[in-house]
Amino acid sequence: MKLCIIGTGYGGLVSAACFAEMGNTVTCVDVNPAVVEKLNAGFVHIFEPGLEPLVQRSRTDGRLTFTTMLEDGIADADCAFICVGTPPQADGSCDLSYVREVAREIGRHMQKDLVVVDKSTVPVGTADEVRAILAGELAARGKDLRVDVVSNPEFLKEGDAISDFMKPDRVVLGTDSPRAAALMRELYAPFARTRDKIIVMGVRSAEMTKYAANCMLATKISFINEIATICEKVGADVRDVRTGIGSDSRIGYQFIYPGVGYGGSCFPKDVKALIHTAEKAGVEPKLLNAVEDVNARQKKHMATRIMEYFAPQGGVQGKTLALWGLAFKANTDDMREAAAISIINELTAAGMRVRAFDPVAADNARAIFKDNPLVEVGTDQYEVCRGAQALLVVTEWNQFRNPDFEKVRGLLSAPLLFDGRNLYSPSSMAEHGFAYFCIGRRG
Repeated sequence: MKLCIIGTGYGGLVSAACFAEMGNTVTCVDVNPAVVEKLNAGFVHIFEPGLEPLVQRSRTDGRLTFTTMLEDGIADADCAFICVGTPPQADGSCDLSYVREVAREIGRHMQKDLVVVDKSTVPVGTADEVRAILAGELAARGKDLRVDVVSNPEFLKEGDAISDFMKPDRVVLGTDSPRAAALMRELYAPFARTRDKIIVMGVRSAEMTKYAANCMLATKISFINEIATICEKVGADVRDVRTGIGSDSRIGYQFIYPGVGYGGSCFPKDVKALIHTAEKAGVEPKLLNAVEDVNARQKKHMATRIMEYFAPQGGVQGKTLALWGLAFKANTDDMREAAAISIINELTAAGMRVRAFDPVAADNARAIFKDNPLVEVGTDQYEVCRGAQALLVVTEWNQFRNPDFEKVRGLLSAPLLFDGRNLYSPSSMAEHGFAYFCIGRRG
């Protein structure tokens, strides 16, 4: 099948690479010439494990090409996927300007019947708007071409996106067109060989499904973080509580790991967007508002504990914190809405210096904190500890799970460790001579 993927962010490029891997001919379109030039040279501009070799293989075999010209991308395409960004606006709503512009460009340049697929995360009703834009552009050209608009939300986890795409839990297709549904079923058939994973529903239901899924997961995270905060106050251990509730099949263990709060490009944006959608429809989303409030509090939780610890010692001003992990999660360089940003901003506003390390997000972090003289992003996880009064672990990178604690203790001016991911056991830290503070346990 001949496909056009418009937008080469996480969702677009992963989709393109995986579709091409299954033998489809894929043309990727991006408005940024520098990105296209880099991709045509065989290099990927985002960090996602396994993505670059996949792109390189299909590019070498001729199944995957990149261009800045949308008209070239859709010239022979059977499907065009809209995979552009939908960033949040000040009121929490999605900025659909990129989606609308792509729809206009498709309408201006399409030369044959086409299935247009909304892959971007978009509010309910966007497919109807895209359909109207396409119809308007075709009418202005005097073209009588068939165009079906399908909602096909992605459910990829950054850091594990290739596996998620190749072995999906489900493929959601929102369409009322039997023709479009049949074509999309054919396209996704190689990814659903073990069982029928394809779920066809109405367009608006598909759009809503994406938001409902992400908001449900965000709710689980905020719930366990709220429980962890209560555990700290009453002397319970959230690890035991998690085991006790997770063993219930109705709850399960996934997404009930306490930590520093959720971040990234999806959960924060999608919770805000669904809140906006609900309010626009006259519904007060009390639960979603609480989910957002709890997460905002949790992202500052470790900063608060650090300031409370140093308060009897004159506060954090003039002291130095070593910080491990800047990306919002492991196996990505994405720092959008990362908890590390909230933590660093809180502590540096109080006068604390922060020396941070991240295996892949360092460059993004330097750009974010370039105007903050109290922040230094280092190149060695141990060197950032030298002379610091404490170490805080924010992101659960594997290399942080079993470090050389004796070396860390020797480099710190005091053996003090704050663990925002509960990577270590209190007993082990005591044996290593650390004062240890984590999430959901007293200490």
